[in-house]
Amino acid sequence: MITTIQLEESTKAKLDKLKVHERESYNEVIRRMVEECRNIKVDEESLKETIDILSDPETLRDIAEALNEYEQKKFIELK
Repeated sequence: MITTIQLEESTKAKLDKLKVHERESYNEVIRRMVEECRNIKVDEESLKETIDILSDPETLRDIAEALNEYEQKKFIELK
């Protein structure tokens, strides 16, 4: 089904600037933008998980200890 939508001239101009090539349709531009937004949401969830992990003092201590042991070569190299 094809639907017609109304856009302000300024919105159309912004969509024109987002086109990858001159013949790209507005539908393709909008679909690409929606897909990029989905990827951003995934990144936000990942960022929240990272913040949760790094806000745990015990985890930070473990990371610092592991880095210190690595710098002092206190590890076993597996081949």
